[in-house]
Amino acid sequence: MEDSPPKADLPPMAIDSRESEPAAPGLRHRLAVLSEPDFRRFFIGYTASLFGSSMAPVAVAFAVLDGGGSGTELGWVMAARILPIVLVLLVGGVFADRLGSRSVMLMSELLRGGVQAVFAVALMCGRPPLWVLVVLVTVWGVGEGFFLPAQGALVPDLVRQKQLLSEANALLGLARSVTTVAGPAVAGIVTATLGPATVLLVDAATYAVGAAALARLSLPPRAADAEAGSLLADLRQGWSAFRSLTWLWVTTLQMGLFNLLVWAPFLVLGPLTAQQRLGGARAWGLIMAVYGAGALLAGTAMLGRRPRRPLVVATVAALGWALPSASLAADAPLPLTVLAALFAGAGSAVCGTLYATATQQHVPPDVLARVTSFGALGAFALGPLGLAAAGPIADRLGTSAVLAAGALWQLGAVAATVAVPAVRALGSAVPARRGG
Repeated sequence: MEDSPPKADLPPMAIDSRESEPAAPGLRHRLAVLSEPDFRRFFIGYTASLFGSSMAPVAVAFAVLDGGGSGTELGWVMAARILPIVLVLLVGGVFADRLGSRSVMLMSELLRGGVQAVFAVALMCGRPPLWVLVVLVTVWGVGEGFFLPAQGALVPDLVRQKQLLSEANALLGLARSVTTVAGPAVAGIVTATLGPATVLLVDAATYAVGAAALARLSLPPRAADAEAGSLLADLRQGWSAFRSLTWLWVTTLQMGLFNLLVWAPFLVLGPLTAQQRLGGARAWGLIMAVYGAGALLAGTAMLGRRPRRPLVVATVAALGWALPSASLAADAPLPLTVLAALFAGAGSAVCGTLYATATQQHVPPDVLARVTSFGALGAFALGPLGLAAAGPIADRLGTSAVLAAGALWQLGAVAATVAVPAVRALGSAVPARRGG
């Protein structure tokens, strides 16, 4: 599913003067969070690391195919890259809460950078067998699974002016959007001219940049937890905190079913529809590029915006994701589908920022990484099932029917989620600072 992970969407027009505080007066004020030394260091390192990570899938794919691998073998490698992330998310959350987010993220950066360096050397030495590639990407996925919940828990500790937490999440979302667009484009050129090994070496170097930035953070030392229990006990504590927050498990359920019923079918059936009647790969590339552009525009607009009811705005924004599916189901012309993708991408930035900020503000710091891991697992665990089932179901019911059902589901899910009192009532809060 999406790298960023994140929760709902719609364009910046969903935020008006009735729902938000007055906008910041200028760009300098909107970027004030970059004056925070720790956040600035992390932002630079994180962006570099993201850029390398967004290049890697292109290089890995062509490493398999150029080495004589089939589509089935590529599928094995890609599955081996994703499955470990899901499997270790919860454990990653426990370790981040026990050891501190910065420590876990630093180890993850070093592990993933080492894997990519070994991968590059293996390619330089010839054509490694499939099992070597599967092992390498599996280890990479383990590192990613530890990194994600730790990152969600670290961000509040990087921002001393807590009113700037939303801006911090908006900037991190912008970094994800920019690198998602730029990374694959650069990787395609480098892979074609210098080979996939070069791309993986660049990725390894960007992980080193990210690790260096983490090492330079001046967070207060983390006190040892004298009451730390077993792994199972820590997981139970995290689960208890997660399910006690109605707004959190409701929105996580919404996102999990969205990934199953809306986004996964769109990712599978969208390219098929583009190939059949919109002009092929070029049309699909345009749709996804405009989706990324929408995220960039809305991410920029989110800087300095602090809705009084963030979950209402974020959940209503989820309507944006229904638009591309509806457009394809209705056999709309390409320009309308592109416009729908613009709104969907814009909404993804709005939702990612507001949901991340709400979680960081309202979850106790000592369980934040574990709660983040439960949220991520719930949101994305059903995605692979949706990807696998979309094609066979479309063969029986028709592509338009599956896409239309997803769009209608999204409308109903948004209405049901907004109707939950805990979602409507959630406001802003100031999170406590802890050591990392």
